[in-house]
Amino acid sequence: MIDRRSVLLGGTGIVALAAFGILRPVAPAQAAEGDFPFKLSDEEWRAKLDPAAYDVLRHEGTERAFTSPLDAEKRAGTFICAGCDQPLFSSETKFDSGTGWPSFYTFIDGALGTSEDNSLFMARIEVHCSNCGGHQGHVFEDGPPPTGLRYCINGLSLKFVPA
Repeated sequence: MIDRRSVLLGGTGIVALAAFGILRPVAPAQAAEGDFPFKLSDEEWRAKLDPAAYDVLRHEGTERAFTSPLDAEKRAGTFICAGCDQPLFSSETKFDSGTGWPSFYTFIDGALGTSEDNSLFMARIEVHCSNCGGHQGHVFEDGPPPTGLRYCINGLSLKFVPA
């Protein structure tokens, strides 16, 4: 029989395992693997990016929801990769998903690649810049027409260039 004490003890055990790193991946997540046209050494990436952007782009981190000014960006223009300046999204495809991250229903042809992300005990599709491999975010099937997709992107992975 499951009682409150069992639930609390189980929850405490999971927190303890996570705190000691037992539930973490053996190696830290990295930017997408592959041979990308734009290449820098890890030292060069660290010098080019601020620490938060480095964590997101090169180690698949994420920023806290509702912290990016790009979530509220409504001007016409292009959202480009913060790592290599490749154009990724047109402002015409941006929408307010209410999630706290910049969201788009499609991307500029050829700008993104995908890979399977099985972290956090779930399967998701990770999206990365096709030019440098930098982690952008994830794509979900709960977006608006015409695609029904929601590209949920870290603002730290992007820069905005007004039209």
